[in-house]
Amino acid sequence: MTQGLPDTLAAAARALAATPLTALFARDASRVASLTFAAAGLTVDLSKQRVTPEALALLVAHAETAGIPHWIEAMLAGERINLSENRSVLHTALRREDGAPVVVDGRDVMPDVRATRARIAALATSLRDGTRRGATGAPIRHVIAIGIGGSDLGPRLCVDALANPASPPPVPVRFVSNVDPDELDRALAGCDPATTLAIVESKTFTTQETLANASALRAWLRAAMPGADTRGHFIGVTANVDAAKSFGVDADAILPMWDWVGGRYSLWSAVGLPIAIACGPAAFDALLAGAAALDAHFATAPLARNLPALMGLCDWFNVRAYGAQQRLVVPYARALSLLPSYLQQLTMESNGKSVTRDGAPVDGATEASLWGGAGTDGQHAYFQWLHQGTHPVPVEFVVAVDAAHDATAGAGERQSLLVANALAQAQALMQGRDGDAAHRCPGNRPSTVVMMPRVDARHLGALIALWEHRTFVEGCLYGINSFDQFGVELGKSLAQPIAAALTTGAALPAATDASTRALVAHVLASRSVIPAKAGIQS
Repeated sequence: MTQGLPDTLAAAARALAATPLTALFARDASRVASLTFAAAGLTVDLSKQRVTPEALALLVAHAETAGIPHWIEAMLAGERINLSENRSVLHTALRREDGAPVVVDGRDVMPDVRATRARIAALATSLRDGTRRGATGAPIRHVIAIGIGGSDLGPRLCVDALANPASPPPVPVRFVSNVDPDELDRALAGCDPATTLAIVESKTFTTQETLANASALRAWLRAAMPGADTRGHFIGVTANVDAAKSFGVDADAILPMWDWVGGRYSLWSAVGLPIAIACGPAAFDALLAGAAALDAHFATAPLARNLPALMGLCDWFNVRAYGAQQRLVVPYARALSLLPSYLQQLTMESNGKSVTRDGAPVDGATEASLWGGAGTDGQHAYFQWLHQGTHPVPVEFVVAVDAAHDATAGAGERQSLLVANALAQAQALMQGRDGDAAHRCPGNRPSTVVMMPRVDARHLGALIALWEHRTFVEGCLYGINSFDQFGVELGKSLAQPIAAALTTGAALPAATDASTRALVAHVLASRSVIPAKAGIQS
């Protein structure tokens, strides 16, 4: 506890840890007003966190000492703050609405950004209005988005969140990320090869899972349309244009990715093309606009009123002061049910590190694990554990005030019941309940409530940008680089020889451990068919 905290913050943490949350409310009649903040249409209540206005002031002072204003300015200016990869971090440039230049290596990147946004809109429109046609001349009616990680989670979240059941898209988008053959089979069920198009999203165009799925889909197209030119059934989003061309994507159907945009921040780029197709170019523009509004707040608000900075400080304080090893996100909106999955990559891939930017060991714990699911379903699953379990976990409730759609009878009443449940759960975690041992809930469990008017494109964009920036602030406080992910690459490199052993019988490397050797042998002995499924090879 209190790892890596300055003395003043450590003392504040000890005092707060010994004080029930209910007592903090009783002492300060203005607590809610002092600890409620707003930006870009979002309102955040931090009053149920284990902080006080005085402690928050100490945290802000620590952020100043840690150089948070410098790091914010450096990121937005395009400096190479991704030190291990010597790259700028400029996903914010993708959603800028003003005409100001953003210079990388002496070149303004904004003309390319604007040109790509225009291409996204044109491609989405051509698919939605039926003018984009396949090899037989039939209009494209189904889109399969193939990617993994950042090339999948962000677009998948947004398409699901912004779907309007009363107005289905003219061209539905289905997502494929898992290399499990069942996932592609399910995505292609009911699709006509003559009217199906794939968007293949990979910065390097060498991602194993993505290329395996794309190659299988290409084989499916060729088998159904022998001799036909299937290049028009593909769009590529990549930084490796030559590889995409070699795969069979026409040059005019390749959209760029830039090395100054990390994968988990790429939904704002051409990786967001599935959003524009499924939801419309106007919705994609509104998503970008909401994020841009939050960016402007992040860039200009003083730290004492800067919502991402304050939330990042609270996240960091929960880890360092109170030893939080987990955090839970519960969106009280069916439309946001994929939000926890998206945030898992954003937070844990960014800040799941144990060394500083300089390669030295960190001076305490770093990122807490993140999980969650949609309310009210969670109340009938893991909320028992939250209320009476032995591991207190900070909870974040994301609450949409109004329903996104109200096509069915009684929607307003059900939405009120949904919101009431969210607010009641936050209250119950804090206050608890007295009674005998079986019925007692100890309370004193912290939470945050994030309120948004409704789940629409603009507020969704702001919500995602809020999480991006607070994750960045938290990483700066830990002293780590939030923008690389070398741990991800380790497992992928080890998978290659194992895959070769399973598909071709190749010998495993000498350094392979005994357990892995035994498991490979078990798979080979148990299989009914050893060769790789037809169509997987490129």
